Amino acid sequence: MDFNTMTNRKQTGSVKWDMMGELFGDEECLPMWVADMDFENATSIKEALKELIDQTILGYDFPKDSLFESIINWQADFHGMDISKEEILFSPGVLPSISSIIQAFTKPGDGVLIHDPVYGAFSDMVLKNDLNIIRSTLLIEDNRYVMDYDDMEKQLKNQSVKQFILCNPHNPGGRVWTREELKKVIDLCIKHNVLIISDEIHSDLVFSEHTCVSAVTIDERYKDWVITLHSATKTFNLAGIKASFLIIYNEELRHKTNQSLEKAQSHTINSFGMCATEAAFNTARDWHKALLVQLDHNRQLVKTFFDKQLPHVSYMVPEATYLFWFDASSLGVNHTELTKAFVTTGKVALNAGSSYGPSGSSYMRLNFAMPQSLVEDGLNRVKKVFDTHSA
Repeated sequence: MDFNTMTNRKQTGSVKWDMMGELFGDEECLPMWVADMDFENATSIKEALKELIDQTILGYDFPKDSLFESIINWQADFHGMDISKEEILFSPGVLPSISSIIQAFTKPGDGVLIHDPVYGAFSDMVLKNDLNIIRSTLLIEDNRYVMDYDDMEKQLKNQSVKQFILCNPHNPGGRVWTREELKKVIDLCIKHNVLIISDEIHSDLVFSEHTCVSAVTIDERYKDWVITLHSATKTFNLAGIKASFLIIYNEELRHKTNQSLEKAQSHTINSFGMCATEAAFNTARDWHKALLVQLDHNRQLVKTFFDKQLPHVSYMVPEATYLFWFDASSLGVNHTELTKAFVTTGKVALNAGSSYGPSGSSYMRLNFAMPQSLVEDGLNRVKKVFDTHSA
């Protein structure tokens, strides 16, 4: 479990490393953007995949009971969820799942509520399915996001909102919503007859001083209103295998969602996805534990750097994820030019806050899931941008 040796990912087909020229106009930038990690995968997962390949015939496959058991045990141990095999559906990813849920329970012109800012692909899914995006802007208290319940109820009451997409933990702000916060927002949705889609893909990347509560575990009633989305891919850096699962307790919700997944042929995952998911949940718990230690070390490194070298720059301390959300407004650069400023001056590629919603336009998102030497290099590149533009 070596998290400080860099693996050369250039010329491997890596989106993160090999699309720098196409996406940022500079192939030599340090990529600290898209949410995958520059850490070697757990040895036990790689060995399981090698064993699968050694079977020589990769024909049609189906989810075995051992895969279901690995998911059931992981969710019980880490999230307090009591799940049966029948309550699990599969999908290639969280976004295909969201799209299928939207198609199952809405019609064109309906509204879907999301927070602002939040993971930009949520709004993409809403728009691509001919629905209206209804945004509720998050408030900032003590440099952390909190929900504006009055505004949310106003949107739920006055708009044709049929669904709410919850990001728990929050991306990009790193908030781990508390039990009390989740209860308030779910009760509001139920009051106004709104289905909750809970994206919990970052819920295994929570730092020790916080506890991520799965929304559906708070109250037995919520099982009829919450669809939970999860995957091993974010936790174990397996995005390339294209595998996720949905947990749906309510039989009617599950049936309609499955029908929608089947219409799009998105109700299965491939052999490698099944193998890697099972191996991750069954055999890589020590790797996961060590990963969280390394991510916390990197988190403290970034926080200390900003406190000492960029004290005028406000940021949000991530309670989960490996994503650092900081305010770049002191640069005096128009939000449409922020990414370019970091690329041209600092030779570092970050995610533009504007892609997460209007209220994120002055922010940038930095991915610190990489060996310490690269994190330090990236931070110095960020500082160069502030030193140049803030003078």
